[in-house]
Amino acid sequence: MNTMSSTPRTLLKEKLDQLQCHFTWGPQKETIDLDDMVYRLQDSINIAVKYQAASYNQLAFVNCLQGNSEEAIQNLKEAEKILRENHKDAFERNSIITYGNYAWVHYHMGQLAKAQSYLDKLEMICKPLTDGPRYTAMIPEVYGEKGWSLLSYAAPYYEEAKKCFEKALEKDPDNTEWNMGKATVLSRLEAFSGTQENHERNQSVKYLRRVLELDPDDSMAMVLLALKLREFKQKEDAYKLIEQALQKTPDFPYVLRYAAKFYRKEGVLEKSVQLLKKGLEITPNSAFLHDQIAMCYRTKLLELIDNRHSKNPRNPEFKQKTQLFSQCKYHFGKAFKHRPRTSIKSQLDFADICVKNGENSNAKEIYSELLKLEDIRPENLQVICFRAGCFEQYQRRSESNSMSLFKKGLKVEYDSKERKKCYEKLEKWADGKLCKDQCDSTALGVKGLLHQMDGDKSKAIEYFQKALEIDHNNEEYLSALCELRLSIEEH
Repeated sequence: MNTMSSTPRTLLKEKLDQLQCHFTWGPQKETIDLDDMVYRLQDSINIAVKYQAASYNQLAFVNCLQGNSEEAIQNLKEAEKILRENHKDAFERNSIITYGNYAWVHYHMGQLAKAQSYLDKLEMICKPLTDGPRYTAMIPEVYGEKGWSLLSYAAPYYEEAKKCFEKALEKDPDNTEWNMGKATVLSRLEAFSGTQENHERNQSVKYLRRVLELDPDDSMAMVLLALKLREFKQKEDAYKLIEQALQKTPDFPYVLRYAAKFYRKEGVLEKSVQLLKKGLEITPNSAFLHDQIAMCYRTKLLELIDNRHSKNPRNPEFKQKTQLFSQCKYHFGKAFKHRPRTSIKSQLDFADICVKNGENSNAKEIYSELLKLEDIRPENLQVICFRAGCFEQYQRRSESNSMSLFKKGLKVEYDSKERKKCYEKLEKWADGKLCKDQCDSTALGVKGLLHQMDGDKSKAIEYFQKALEIDHNNEEYLSALCELRLSIEEH
């Protein structure tokens, strides 16, 4: 393509990059599980009437990434139709993202004039709404939809999603949808051990209660609040909320899945499985439902494994144990089939079941694939390193591999439970080695690393020097020593 013919396209692309829509919000083909997103968005369109337009918008983006541009245009037409029906007086405010997506899809189809026509529409809509960019307006509707979109991708986007809901709430504090978004993202961040939210784990409760003040019939807020109240030992109130939610919306899959999670955590496994299977009839591809069913079966399996009768092939417990192994593997497998980048926990649980069943080669394959993942939350990388390290230590009896993985987990600068576990594993191993042989260079190097992580530079230098006296040309120790000495000089 010559420079003259590429100029209009280049100029148009510069304008498109200014838009606020799915094509400028970060996640691209390499960082999301596209097949899984399609299943989830189609489920959302079928069952969550409230958010249909937003789901069609996001589905258009995913279809365009997959090369299905015509389908993407149809998705956007559906989104536009729903917005016109639901927001008669405020259609233009609510159409900014849809029109931005239209412009991008037409650009990808090579229809530059059509893309420009949507930019012209956006300029007319946004001019009275903002003093900022020509083609967009940072209003609550835009922040809110961006928040929900980022929340639906994967854990690395949760922090940004939280900021979006906060921006939306600044200008529209009584909006149920944005309060629910803030509550949802807070409850997810509270589950990660290294986050600030984990140390203040009642923030989501405040926002869930606010949602129920604004809309006392919001059954999703009820089940999420029940799960949080259970954490804080307020079980009576939690049970009431679960029962109330199931009475209000007995066939709503999102309520069924969280109610089932509540019953599983309470040990009421039969009730949990019953609700989860009901949910699967409505949304058969739900990774969440399959994962929860597998966890119910795993609880039963762990009880049986400890039963001495289950070891005898002649006893019924042995057959039951075999069935449970099969059911766990089936449902954990279904949970991550279409989402290898995002269902990390399901893959780790699958590997653990394989280990318990003596299938070490299958477990090794899972760990190998997980260790290749990029752009994941730091605590997810740490938990992969820790669990893979334990596998290498106990199943494969490989000291070098296991310690290498624990070191990798420790070096990820994020304060999580798994990082502490990696530290403890390394410390115990190194101390044990040095008790037997004070000249073990690898153990001395590990001690140096641990002191370096603790901020005790002089001790770290001492251990790395001892390690180098034995292993003279070790690049890792030389590099660490150089870094430590430089930091002392700078200080």
